[in-house]
Amino acid sequence: MAASNKKRKIFVLDTSVILFDHQAIYSFQDNNIVIPITVLEELDRFKKGNDTINFEARQFARIMDSLSSKKSLIDWTPIDRAGSGDVKIVFEEKPHDASKNALMIFDGGKGDHKILNVAVRMKEENPDTKVIFVTKDINLRIKAKALDIAAEDYETGKVTSEQLEFSGSTTLENVSDAVIQELYESGFCELDMLPFSDEPLANHYFILKSTAASALAFYNPFSQRLERVDKTSSARITPRNVEQTFAFHALRNPNVKLVSLMGIAGTGKTLLALAAAWEQRKEYKQIFLARPIVPLSNRDLGFLPGNISDKITPYMTPLYDNLKFIQDQYGENSADAKAISQALEQEKILISPLAYIRGRSLSNIYFIVDESQNLTPLEIKTIITRAGEGTKIVFTGDIYQIDTPYLDAQSNGLSYLINRIKSDPIYAHVRLEKGERSELANLANELL
Repeated sequence: MAASNKKRKIFVLDTSVILFDHQAIYSFQDNNIVIPITVLEELDRFKKGNDTINFEARQFARIMDSLSSKKSLIDWTPIDRAGSGDVKIVFEEKPHDASKNALMIFDGGKGDHKILNVAVRMKEENPDTKVIFVTKDINLRIKAKALDIAAEDYETGKVTSEQLEFSGSTTLENVSDAVIQELYESGFCELDMLPFSDEPLANHYFILKSTAASALAFYNPFSQRLERVDKTSSARITPRNVEQTFAFHALRNPNVKLVSLMGIAGTGKTLLALAAAWEQRKEYKQIFLARPIVPLSNRDLGFLPGNISDKITPYMTPLYDNLKFIQDQYGENSADAKAISQALEQEKILISPLAYIRGRSLSNIYFIVDESQNLTPLEIKTIITRAGEGTKIVFTGDIYQIDTPYLDAQSNGLSYLINRIKSDPIYAHVRLEKGERSELANLANELL
């Protein structure tokens, strides 16, 4: 290594980091990056396909190809970005210390352990330099530490624990009776009637309490005042708590084009979104419900029996269940229930895996994305950039129920979205706290 590089750290990247962010090599300031040859071999298996991970693999290959046009990547090669260090590809080599050989200690043929051996070898060859193994695989980080290798998660784009607490609503105690009265008489009140030190976030919700009364309100960024929020029903679904009332307001607010609903199972996220969409069906060309498919044990759908419909239907069943619940509110033989069935037949309501929207431009659509905690920040961005004129997008999910191996509460796309866009005037967020599915479901959420 060049003398100027002696004080730099060396980061050894795992395949999971590249599949999460193809620009990861730009995120380590002026430190040096090692890409084990096994990572390139694993990425080669991901280069074909239409999923986000396939896109990430292809984009990373293009970056490395561009760098290799100037210098051999088996030597330290400058990363073409200001403030970045050098990168090189390291071939698989056994550690000098046999007691640290991951292939001998763990499963001998596993690619993960070949990658670990590169980290071990880099530490042996650079005793005066801090070597850090970076992976989004928790178990692999534990294995690295067992080999006395410093290991970290890939932190770029990760939300802090404090930022996860954002609920989209605030309770204000000891509000003057005059404010409550003004909200009920005029439907709004000016900000100077309340002790705000700063302007509230756009579309932030408030529970206002005085000694004698209370009111619900939200900050309208366009009128720049608090406006009353009334309890309203949609598709015969009536909100059962304050958060659901706020959710219905956000879902039906024409000025809000992007909504996120977060909450544990049974809080009504998907049902509320679907009910609000059906209530506004005449204002949109189509209601589109989608969710990411996360196969069991992260195995490809091709492992499952049957045709494509047989493979996909089990993953879409929860969406159909919510639609059936709304139909039941009208009565099985009612005109409204039949209208829902007809809308499904004519694809005015379309339920589909999220991957099927790739390449589409979504104009004048009410688009509900369920289980969005299983999306990466890039996938969230990709979905939003598909929105055309007149489209409203709703993301629902529970950041503590993630089914993919390389995401967690702080790095998933839903958390990233909430943190980055929470002050935008066309965005609203509501965290649903109280389960309303059943007493039994609430018991499970509280005690199990």
